[in-house]
Amino acid sequence: MIGNRFSEEIERVERWVQGAIDERIPVTSEVMSLREAQAKGAIGLFTEKYGGQVSVYKIGQRSMELCGGPHVGNTEEIGRFKIQKEQSSSAGVRRIRAVIQ
Repeated sequence: MIGNRFSEEIERVERWVQGAIDERIPVTSEVMSLREAQAKGAIGLFTEKYGGQVSVYKIGQRSMELCGGPHVGNTEEIGRFKIQKEQSSSAGVRRIRAVIQ
């Protein structure tokens, strides 16, 4: 459940994500080496789990990330975005759980 302490920030995140969805941004993907993806600015967690080649998904100018997919072809396919829960993950890190409707 969402506490009052982070309510404003959560609302800002929901608006930002929903704004990207409503912009109907095409989502593109490209396969490249992990080194090339990182050099281009792709963000990825757990990079040690990726092999020599990685899939890089780009959402306009908003996001470029390493990921295994599958994904939508356009943000409009996502619908409505709502954060259901936030909690501490580790020192200084918050984790959210969100759904699309």
